[in-house]
Amino acid sequence: MPRPRLTGLGGGLFACAAMMLAGGIAWLLFGSSLFVYGLLFVPVAAATALWIRPADLITAPISVPIAFAAGVWPISGGSGGFGGQLMGLVSALSLHAGWLYAGTLAAALIVVVRKAVLIGRRRLPRRAAPTS
Repeated sequence: MPRPRLTGLGGGLFACAAMMLAGGIAWLLFGSSLFVYGLLFVPVAAATALWIRPADLITAPISVPIAFAAGVWPISGGSGGFGGQLMGLVSALSLHAGWLYAGTLAAALIVVVRKAVLIGRRRLPRRAAPTS
């Protein structure tokens, strides 16, 4: 698996672009299925959390819900003008909040584990140093 190191902004842009692509796939191949879109969201959220550089780890659980909302806009099923589109977006976000929570939780857990490993590695040399 590649080990890119994305900045906080780069991770957010990656997640938004990937979710727009996932929305396009769900629209073209699966008839705007929000289930398929949610299923594609969880691995994108995990990949975003894995590829963020250590200095920007906190941005992953923040940027993935934004990416979910950005990508769900085209397949949300709103009709009419701006108000209808907005209501479709709000409905899609509320009816499929489980996928949103699952992806965000996956990203947050990955970030917590990565941060704990980084802290453990930082403390390890201090313990291994001989005392006289």
